[in-house]
Amino acid sequence: MGFHLTLPDTLRPRFREIFGCLYKGKGDDTIKKLSKDLGSPTKLISVGDVTTFHLLNLGIIPDILIVDDRTKRGPASDRVVVGTKHKGFTEISVDNPAGVITEDLIDAVGNALNADEHVRIFVRGEEDLAAVPAILMAPEGSAVLYGQPDEGVVLVKITLPKKEQMKDLLTEILNEQEHNTEQIETIRRKLDGYQNH
Repeated sequence: MGFHLTLPDTLRPRFREIFGCLYKGKGDDTIKKLSKDLGSPTKLISVGDVTTFHLLNLGIIPDILIVDDRTKRGPASDRVVVGTKHKGFTEISVDNPAGVITEDLIDAVGNALNADEHVRIFVRGEEDLAAVPAILMAPEGSAVLYGQPDEGVVLVKITLPKKEQMKDLLTEILNEQEHNTEQIETIRRKLDGYQNH
């Protein structure tokens, strides 16, 4: 399975600090509000089943969508599961347990960003932290969307300062890991390296 990053409990509150703009509410209405501010991002990345479902429902097609057929840690409804299986996407599956970011997930996001086609990354496990590699690796001018449970949807516009902010948090996460330095350097290099495309 390669190495993985575990998000320590101490950093969870920091991670929940919203990296972007929270659009409160649920369903299509929230996405409609948000779409006015979306512009035309370089890459649009959607994380989470419900967020993705409502985007597709409104005909907003992300370049990359990351789903796990679950919502709020329970199974997503059939309507949502079927709704995120969009015909125009190339499918990639990765294993990624809850609360961690695996090397497989980092690679999948990196490959999807470099692909010319729309990519659906299906996570066996949980995609709750997939926004981290997405924010770090997406080119500037991109947008990452992810659900904030019971609150709404967060829109992160990818700018250099935003990447720096995420990199600082990543450094703290890396410092808490019990991996050897070599593995940590590999993770850091992967998360940094994809940005130059």
